[in-house]
Parts: sequence; structure tokens; C-alpha cells
Amino acid sequence: MKTLLKKLIQAKTTAEEGELAAAQIISAELDRSGIDSRVDTWDKNRANVTARIKSAGRKNSLLFVCHLDVVGPGETGWQNPPFVAVESDGKIYGRGAADMKGAIASVVTAIGRIVESGTKLQGDIILVAAAGEESDSCGTKRFIRDYAAQLPELAGVIITEPTDFEVITTHRGMLWLKVTTKGKIAHSSAPRLGINAIYSMKSFLDELQNYKLDFEPHKLLGDCSMSVNTISGGKEINVVPDRCSIEIDIRTLPSQNNQQIIEDFEGIIAKLKQKNPEFDAEVAVIRQVDALETDSNCDFVKDFCSAVRADETKAVGFTTDGPFFASFGAPVVIFGPGKPQLAHKPDEYIDISDLEKAVELYTKIILRFLT
Repeated sequence: MKTLLKKLIQAKTTAEEGELAAAQIISAELDRSGIDSRVDTWDKNRANVTARIKSAGRKNSLLFVCHLDVVGPGETGWQNPPFVAVESDGKIYGRGAADMKGAIASVVTAIGRIVESGTKLQGDIILVAAAGEESDSCGTKRFIRDYAAQLPELAGVIITEPTDFEVITTHRGMLWLKVTTKGKIAHSSAPRLGINAIYSMKSFLDELQNYKLDFEPHKLLGDCSMSVNTISGGKEINVVPDRCSIEIDIRTLPSQNNQQIIEDFEGIIAKLKQKNPEFDAEVAVIRQVDALETDSNCDFVKDFCSAVRADETKAVGFTTDGPFFASFGAPVVIFGPGKPQLAHKPDEYIDISDLEKAVELYTKIILRFLT
């Protein structure tokens, strides 16, 4: 298990490198346990890996969902190199150790041990490790597009994100918007001949500061949030810029309508254009994922909590690929090893004891629902 995790970290599955190497590592590990898998590749280095352990078919199946990709290491220095997978003081360090290659190593190990033991399963185990969760969910969308019609009836879906073994049933959604103001190029010595897109963006930002998202606070998630996190405009110091763009991260609640938010932004643009006919802008969707809200009182969640000895379910502010799988109609829970606060940070690590605990708990989950 430790060796598998180290190989996955060393695979360096950033957006630039792609996920193919990690998918091949997982496929080879499954093959050692006699488990057939399929590596689905596209764009040279993008990949999903899927496996299905068939059963007697008397019970509904379990779907385990992982993601192969990681964010980049960032510019802050690491004490341990991010893609070497250093083992020290009972921990394994590296980008993706917690989010979420530790969980991948644990669930693959648990599935392998169950198959090798000859346990008679009454429901199928389905595993997908997908590309692109950190950026655009392309792997998950591809899996659902290609395999949804082939899937058996599901008892539930387990998203193996790092939750420090808390059972998560509710999380906020994500709406990423890009607003671009458009101007007119001119020489900076005669700015009156141009339309400065950066000044236009200032007008938009002034209006945005007064804009309030329409929502009712959620009993578990509280408020939604909105943050302008990038801005880009101009190419030369002596040229009046004709383009300026901002990117906005909105974290939504289950009751919110993304289309209404988009229309609100379009309304701000229309208002500014009415005030100033030279104002021109557009809004585009970069990415959107619905919020997740699984019924914590349903039988699957209650049995799941019993299997992992959790007293209650919780809600979190971050977003996962879980809502895409909620479309299958089965309960979705988020559950995995690793401390979520370490994700995307320098010197990310996972405790080896947590890896071992995860193998034990994923095994219990499988046996609870499928035997």
C-alpha cells in the first residue's frame, strides 16, 4: 500500500502532465490481484481507470469514486520535494498524499484483499479513478457519458475525498464565472481616442461590490460566498487596453439557481451599458457543479455510519464531483483518509496509520453492503 501511494505521488498528475501514468499504475496493481480494469485515454496524457468486480448480483452495487489529478505544488518552498514521496516519522509527504492518492491506495488495497480472500460478493464493486476533478471534472463527465447506461443498480456512491474519516453528506456547489470588459485600442499618448477596458472593469467591480447574492441560509452550510480571485488586462504599457477579465468563484447552496446568478450579472452589464453606451462586457461560465445534499436519515447513510462507527454526518464548504453522481439516484457520501486542511498546501502529507485505518474501514463498508 505504501509503495502504491509513493508511485502515485511520483506520477505527478498535474494538469500539465496528465493522469495517464497514475491510471496505468492503478491498473497494474489491480491486475496483481486478478482484477481486470480499463484505462480510458484521450488527448495523449489524460486518463480514467475503471474496474468492476462482478458478483452473484443479489444485492445492489457500490461505486467508489476517486480522482487522479492534483493541483500544482505552488511557488512556496517545500521541506520535502512535492513529487518524491518522502516517508518520514510515520507520514508520507507529497502533492496528492492527502488529496487524494492516499485514499486511492487504500481503496485499491482493500478491494484487492477482498478479491484475493475469495469472499463471495452479492453485489458488484465498481471503481472509477477519474481525471480533471481539480479543474473541469472532465473525467467524471466522460465516465458518466460512457458508462451510466451500463451500471447496475447502486446501493450508494462513496467519494473518497479526504475527510479525516468524517461522513460528509452535504456540501456547497461551485459556480465559476468570467467577466470580460471590451474597449478600443489606442496609443497611450492619446487615450481619448480609445476605450480603456480596465476603467470599464472598475465600473463593473464598483457595481459588483453592491451586489448581494439572493439566498436563504442553509441550516448546515450557512451562507454562500463570492470572491473575485483573478484579474487580467492590458498587454503593453503604451497601449490603451481593449480587454480586461476577472474570474469569480461563487460557492452556492442547494436551493440556489445558477442561471439566476448569471442573469443577475448580465443585468449589471445592461445597467452599466444604459449609463454609458461605450461600456461593453460579457459574462461566461468557466465551471459549475451543483451543491450536494444527501438525506442523512436514509438507510444507506445510517448503515454506512454504523459500518465506520460515525455518530453523525457533517457538511463542508468545499465541492466534489459527488453531485454529478447524484444523478444516478443513489445516495452519495464523501468519506476518506487524510486531513482536508492539508489539501493544496506545501508539505502535504498523510499519516501511514490513516492509510491502514482506511483499508480496514473500506473493507468493512464493502462487506457490510455486498455480502
